[in-house]
Amino acid sequence: MRDGAEYFSPPEPYTCLRVSVQKPQLGMLYVNVCSWKRVPAPASPTQPVPVCGGKLESISQGQEIYNIVDVAFNPEVLHRAEKNSQEKEQIHLLALNFIQKQHKLHLSQHYTVMKAKLKGILQDMKHRLMSLHRPLSQDNSQFQFKPAQSLLQQISSLRIEEEESCIQLNEGQKDKEKVRPGLIEVISSTEIVPPQQPKHQMTVCSLSSDSVKKIKLCVELPEISSVSQCQLSISQDDIMLEVEQLYFLHLWFPERVKEDTCHATFNKKKHILTVTVTVL
Repeated sequence: MRDGAEYFSPPEPYTCLRVSVQKPQLGMLYVNVCSWKRVPAPASPTQPVPVCGGKLESISQGQEIYNIVDVAFNPEVLHRAEKNSQEKEQIHLLALNFIQKQHKLHLSQHYTVMKAKLKGILQDMKHRLMSLHRPLSQDNSQFQFKPAQSLLQQISSLRIEEEESCIQLNEGQKDKEKVRPGLIEVISSTEIVPPQQPKHQMTVCSLSSDSVKKIKLCVELPEISSVSQCQLSISQDDIMLEVEQLYFLHLWFPERVKEDTCHATFNKKKHILTVTVTVL
C-alpha cells in the first residue's frame, strides 16, 4: 500500500526554465522541471539518471501565448543536485537536451531559471505528465517503469524510443576519466565559444504629457548589420536578447511592464538597438 501510494502520488513543481526555440521558430519555451516519485531513482550513484517527459503544448493565457513542456526526475536526484550548483546545472542541461531530442527542437544555448517554480496551472502540469505514464496493467503487483535506454550527445549520449518518453543518462569515457558519482559528463569548454554580453544602458523615464512611465534599453551591437539577426523576447519581469554565437543579454526590469507595448528600433549607422516598453 505504501509503494502504491508513492507510485500514484502526483508530480510536484521543482523549478521552471525559460529558453528560446530557434528551430522551428516557436518563440519562448517554458520547461517545468518536476519532482515525481513515480520516476525511479538510479540504482547506484554511478547508474544512469531516469527522466520522464510530457507532451509539448501551446498555451494561451490572456494576451500571452507561450509553449510549455514538463519533465520529471526522482526526488532523490533533485535533492542531491540541490547541494551542488554544478550538478543542478547539469540536471537543467539534461532536461533541455531531452526535450530537444524528444520533440526535435533546436534550443538556445542559454536558459533562464524563473523566479516561480511553475509556469501555467498546477493541475494542467499533473495531467500532462500523469496521462502519459499510467500503470502497465491493473493486476501488476510491481509497478513497472520502463525507461527507454538513451545516449545524450552533448553531455554524454541520447537515444529516444517512440514507445517511451523516458530516457537514461549514461556515463561517458569510463576507461580513462574518473567521473564523479551522480554527475553528468560536461562537454569541454573549448568546443563552444560563449557569446559576449554587449554594452547596454537601461533607464526609467516619464512622458511629459502624462504620468505614463516607460523603460528604455539601449544595447550596442557593433557586429550586427540588421535587426533580423536579433532574437528578442520579453515578459512582464525580464527581457532577453540573443544573437547566435555573438551576443547574449538577460536583464530584469526594475518594474513590471506591459509586454505588448514593446517597441524596438535598430540604428544601422551606430549599431544600437533601442527597446522601449510601458510600465504597468
